[in-house]
Amino acid sequence: MISKKITMLPAAAFFLLLAFLIVAAYLFLTGVFSLHRSYPQAAKNVTFQNKQNKAKDTLVIGLGADATNLIGNMAADAPTAEVTSQIYDGLVRYNRNFKIVPDLAKSWKISNGGKAITFYLRHNVRWQDGHKFTAGDVLFTYRLMVNPRTPTPYAAEYLKVYKAKIIGKYIFRVTYKKPYAPALASWELSILPEHLLKGKNLLTTKLRSHPVGTGPYEFYKWIHGYEIILKANPHYFMGAPHIKRLIYKIVPDSSTMFLILKSNGIDYAGLTPLQFRYETGGKKFNSRYKKYIHPSLSFTFLGYNLLDPLFKSVRVRQALSYAINKKEIIKGALLGLGIKCYGPFMPGTYFYNRNIKRYGYDPKKALILLNRKGWRLNKKGILERGGIPFKFTILTPQGNPERLSAAEIIQQNLKKIGIKVGIRVMEWTSLISEFIMKKRFQSVLLGFTITPDPYDNAAIFTSSNIVPKGLNFTSFSDPQIDGLFRKARSTFNLKKQRMYYFKIQKLLAKESPYTFLYIPYAMPVVKNSINGIKPAPSGIGYDIRKWYYAGFAD
Repeated sequence: MISKKITMLPAAAFFLLLAFLIVAAYLFLTGVFSLHRSYPQAAKNVTFQNKQNKAKDTLVIGLGADATNLIGNMAADAPTAEVTSQIYDGLVRYNRNFKIVPDLAKSWKISNGGKAITFYLRHNVRWQDGHKFTAGDVLFTYRLMVNPRTPTPYAAEYLKVYKAKIIGKYIFRVTYKKPYAPALASWELSILPEHLLKGKNLLTTKLRSHPVGTGPYEFYKWIHGYEIILKANPHYFMGAPHIKRLIYKIVPDSSTMFLILKSNGIDYAGLTPLQFRYETGGKKFNSRYKKYIHPSLSFTFLGYNLLDPLFKSVRVRQALSYAINKKEIIKGALLGLGIKCYGPFMPGTYFYNRNIKRYGYDPKKALILLNRKGWRLNKKGILERGGIPFKFTILTPQGNPERLSAAEIIQQNLKKIGIKVGIRVMEWTSLISEFIMKKRFQSVLLGFTITPDPYDNAAIFTSSNIVPKGLNFTSFSDPQIDGLFRKARSTFNLKKQRMYYFKIQKLLAKESPYTFLYIPYAMPVVKNSINGIKPAPSGIGYDIRKWYYAGFAD
């Protein structure tokens, strides 16, 4: 998702897109980077990990990519979001059932017709270096987010704030010029320590690699490209975690991760469709691990760079959607463990519009649309216009065999109508920083997390969020959609919001900036000796601090 979440996903949009459901939807579905060490070296560490696990105080988590830095508000990648979600807290958070609940704020009051929110903060919170948390830290974080010198693509949410002020040491108030429906959810962003970051350069501060937060886990060690180690915060305001240490084991290849899992070197990881169906059914495996499966809260898509002349035409983009066989992709790449996707909204929810245009597999119709735009098959079966063949390249991150298989099926689908498609598999950091964010691509095969808040899609599909200001890397721009998102955010009337979002989905289907492909299943696997796991609509990894080893709960 750039996973919420280029699976890769304002700050709240990022955390909702890429962080909140990262374990369920991203952590186990992608490996999107390359190790700086060889696989044999990584495997050598299995014995070390086994010794740690015997103490029953360590949870080793398989992570598909390294973090880019450990100040989550400044990053646009899912691994960073996953790790930093354990280190930092927001004023509010989503619980297991997608309900907004207190976090650093013990309560809040919405007033002035929905234009003001007053947060009443907890008094018993300390930063992990012992300093007291106060409303000053919240105001400082807000000012960071709206400072044009801050290297973040998530400022838009906070630029909507008209006034932000401290009412008391533990009271913080924000005021908006107009009612803003997503306002409360936006304060899920990580609150940062003023006493450590004030006056610092966010590109060079040591907190990028040695963070200090208020969350359940503290930073301990980061060996880049290999592992990130966190230790339990004994003074966490909601109670110290039962498991005393988290080790994020960075493994770029799903087969290697599975081998380490079976060798007792990883406790919590994700399975590929092949592994889930054919390699984990034995008694030995099932006696040691418990498997879970559910539709992930994410979608995979083929996104087009609308600045490229090939993709400027709506008809061409629609034709490509008709020419791609989603059923074949789900069967061939996912072994059936996924469902067709027709848009970025969560199926089955109040805001999901099931009556939008759906592009079934129809290569004949695709050619008709392409012919209308001047594209013709020549005698060699190559689609061309003015003697120039229709060809383009799909970029996709390394380490995800399902995505690569999907790209290869798309390649074969489009070959049938005369389009030549190249595939380039890239290291994650380079793909995002050098190609996606700089718009140096023709098409990308990626994913985002589907979130509880439909407004988060504004970060992907509105013109004000075209990169680097947001996550709209296709450069899609539609004034009507921009206006509908503005209307949806300006009313608390759910029926009106629903009407606006229904219209947005119809327009997105028509404009086709993406070919929406599938919603994959999440298939996490956890050691049987770990207790406290309670599956929920949000998955299983929403609150690791409450997990414990059998017989070792405090």
